[in-house]
Amino acid sequence: MAVGKEEVEILKPRTDKRGYRRIVLPNRLEVLLISDPEADKAAASMNVSVGSFSDPEGLEGLAHFLEHMLFYASEKYPLEDSYSKYITEHGGSTNAFTSSEHTNYYFDVNNDSFEEALDRFAQFFIKPLMSPDATMREIKAVDSENQKNLLSDAWRMAQLHKHLSADSHPYHKFSTGNWDTLEVRPKAKGLDTRHELLKFYEENYSANLMHLVVYWKESLDKIQSLVENKFQDIRNTDRGCFNCPGHPCTSEHLQILVKTVPIKQGHKLRIIWPITPGIRHYKEGHCRYVGHLIGHEGEGSVFYILKTLGWATGLSAGEGDWTYEFSFFTVIIDLTDAGHEHMEEIVGLLFKYIFLLQKSGVSKRIFDELSAICETVFHYQDKIPPIDYVVNVASNMQLYPPKDWLVASSLPSNFSPGTIQMVLDELTPNNIRIFWESKKFEGHTDLVEPWYGTAYSVEKITDSMLQKWIETAPNENLHLPVPNIFIPTDLSIKEMQEKGNYPLLLRKSSFSRLWYKPDKLFFTPKAYVKIDFNCPYASHSPEAGVLTDIFTRLLMDYLNEYAYDAQVASLYYGITHTDTGFQLIVVGYNHKMRILLETIVGKIAQFKVKEDRFAVIKETVMKEYQNFKFQQPYQQAMYYCSLILEDHSWPWIEGLEVLPHLEAGDLAKFSPVMLSKAFLECYVAGNIDSNEAESLVQHIEDVLYKGPMPICKPLFPSEHLTNRIIKLETGISHFYPIEGLNPSDENSALVQYTQVHQDDLLLNVKLQLFALVAKQPAFHQLRSVEQLGYITVLMQRNDSGVRGVQFIVQSTAKDPGQIDLRVEAFLKLFESKLNEMTNDEFRDNVNALIDMKLEKHKNLREESAYYWREIVHGTLKFDRRESEIAALKQLSKQELVDFFNEYIKVGAPQRKVLSVQVYGALHSAECKEAKGEQSQLPSVRIDDIFSFRRSRPLYGSFKGGLGHMKL
Repeated sequence: MAVGKEEVEILKPRTDKRGYRRIVLPNRLEVLLISDPEADKAAASMNVSVGSFSDPEGLEGLAHFLEHMLFYASEKYPLEDSYSKYITEHGGSTNAFTSSEHTNYYFDVNNDSFEEALDRFAQFFIKPLMSPDATMREIKAVDSENQKNLLSDAWRMAQLHKHLSADSHPYHKFSTGNWDTLEVRPKAKGLDTRHELLKFYEENYSANLMHLVVYWKESLDKIQSLVENKFQDIRNTDRGCFNCPGHPCTSEHLQILVKTVPIKQGHKLRIIWPITPGIRHYKEGHCRYVGHLIGHEGEGSVFYILKTLGWATGLSAGEGDWTYEFSFFTVIIDLTDAGHEHMEEIVGLLFKYIFLLQKSGVSKRIFDELSAICETVFHYQDKIPPIDYVVNVASNMQLYPPKDWLVASSLPSNFSPGTIQMVLDELTPNNIRIFWESKKFEGHTDLVEPWYGTAYSVEKITDSMLQKWIETAPNENLHLPVPNIFIPTDLSIKEMQEKGNYPLLLRKSSFSRLWYKPDKLFFTPKAYVKIDFNCPYASHSPEAGVLTDIFTRLLMDYLNEYAYDAQVASLYYGITHTDTGFQLIVVGYNHKMRILLETIVGKIAQFKVKEDRFAVIKETVMKEYQNFKFQQPYQQAMYYCSLILEDHSWPWIEGLEVLPHLEAGDLAKFSPVMLSKAFLECYVAGNIDSNEAESLVQHIEDVLYKGPMPICKPLFPSEHLTNRIIKLETGISHFYPIEGLNPSDENSALVQYTQVHQDDLLLNVKLQLFALVAKQPAFHQLRSVEQLGYITVLMQRNDSGVRGVQFIVQSTAKDPGQIDLRVEAFLKLFESKLNEMTNDEFRDNVNALIDMKLEKHKNLREESAYYWREIVHGTLKFDRRESEIAALKQLSKQELVDFFNEYIKVGAPQRKVLSVQVYGALHSAECKEAKGEQSQLPSVRIDDIFSFRRSRPLYGSFKGGLGHMKL
């Protein structure tokens, strides 16, 4: 069979200039080629229609394990981990994931290294080597990955949902795998896991079940020739696609109420119905329509009423787990303590709304509105990194006809009231599954889910019970949403007069500073506005910090009903607490942006504390603070590292201590004081001209600073706030040992941070180059060879312009003190590798880093985030990338070696190390030892973070005093 190049018109966005071509290779591998002459990176994704549903009985996690193993080596490239090494050294990244019916492998890399990278990638599917040694080691990595998930409510609840389904259905399975399922149990049955792995690969991985997307800057003909050459040797055994047998829930799994105990504080209600899969009617968009209405948050919606009653803080609705054969429609409600006591009325209210939708018929106005929003979003979508794009498209290829590979289900265009009504009619009381999570059920359950140990109980819900719940539900005015005023109708692109490619300081006053960046790259009808409110009174104590946090959440709460429609129409806003006050961000279509922005500023100016809402928000914040202790140990280690380094930051435990004593009256007194002094750092970018940008900021100044009773006054020069970072001591290793906050978590973690310098052009590029060169060897040694743990990362760190490098490792295998020693041993190993590096290898790495820096921003958000960092750090080096490229071109290998010897290597004269060691339950004895032993130079233990912080000098700030006002 010849290569198929059947011309299929692939529907693409109006603004998309990329070329697309579908081909089918003789081995029946279906491929989408994407040519993008503007691409800075090349990428590929292979989607294999084999997932965890295909796991053999008694070998749970085998498909996932195979996904791990294919990365190791192949017959053509037998050196272990050489694929990942090649990708990393050429500016790329690589990963994979296993879902129920698919496994997706993907990578990106610098353009000029794509051919070899693609060849290495193709060998996964042609002749992988799965050595016995690597197989045994990687089972430990799969087990470590599972260990990480054991105390995650998301994983626990997903598995419980699966557990309560027909055990004959593959949906019931445990998909991740662990040491028990991949080593202990197979061995007990006389099975060799590696043999089973090879057999699984041979039987399931066939070219006709694969879909490949290849994205490059070259022509479609050149990409086609490359793909034909690299992928033609994948075997085709004409394997049939896995067919999932019907729905996983029989009558015994319906009309049930499952009470279950989560790890974290808080109450959640998941109301679930089996429905006809949306994929079967994707052009009708029936699930999208129903999800839009049930999940609506405007007046007359279920959430609006629950919020008014103080019963819920969040509600989402839509299609959840789905395949072509089965699907679930899920409504998730985050309950308050009061809402937890009214679960029955809440379910009743939801049914009242569903009955309203069933009786009132399907609204063409609402469908057309949704359809118009989806069409605008599709045609004016932001470009995203090629690696994300290829994964999305490859995942669509098995499910949709070629013309809809890019669209998938994102463009509901056929108005079919019957199809929508069909789904509404499936949301019945006798079809329901309710999962109710709360710590209050502790000690009141009688069953345990086997894989994650989740405690639960099950009871049947009768028709009469549900009828009673509906009758006792609140009798509020439920109604359909009103027309959405935020749908943009003017999508024209403005002509910009300003010259230059960097943000301009457009205006400054004693009240504000406005940075402006017209869009000269993306040409989309979108804008980005960020306003940083620097308020000295917002963070002068733990109480002030907590009250500012509640203030921002209340603002979001007050705006919700009005501004929810803006979010539906892809005009997003957020108000968040920062170290120096709070921040307002609005991003999306520029047409109606001003209306939203002025409303938000008006709410800030007229802020009043509503006692009932204060109580609800305080309860939410309280639970979030309490749940801090359930973070992953590596996240806790990173938090302690920041707490030690940042001079002006309050610990979460102090916030938790002050919270219970704060009342609505405290915020009523505090908020006018907090707002009384403010300086606004503003950034406006995108499809907005300079006059509009100025007028926007002028309006905000008029509202806040002008008038007979101004809300805000400008800051004195002495009041400008800065983030200062402590300077670690040269030649000393500090370590901070502490128990993990969750005694049930067996994982330990280490963050070993080496502080190098404050923003300096030459040192920046040397540090970046070191991180690039060392990243993959660190992963290979600490994760692949030593199997310390699934989470093993080497990355750069930047704290307000103070730069360094950090190793992050989470492990049950070794305690943090031992991991620290393994990191030091790696650095000694790496020292010789660095010295042995050839000049060609050095130049390849330099060129890879230069290519990464030449990468253009993909969209307005990404560009704005980049420039905002310069503004918020006070560095204002908008041409940073160009300067760093020039410095890299001059760099020699010897300079990199000298940098390593001076700052990084063990015993380096300028080395400044901080090791944060979080000890999990398995290593409590070692923790006592680390805290008890007398520390010896050059290693100094930190016993009290704040005493240590006070004892250290600080780096100067780039935003020092009056300098804040200067260019």
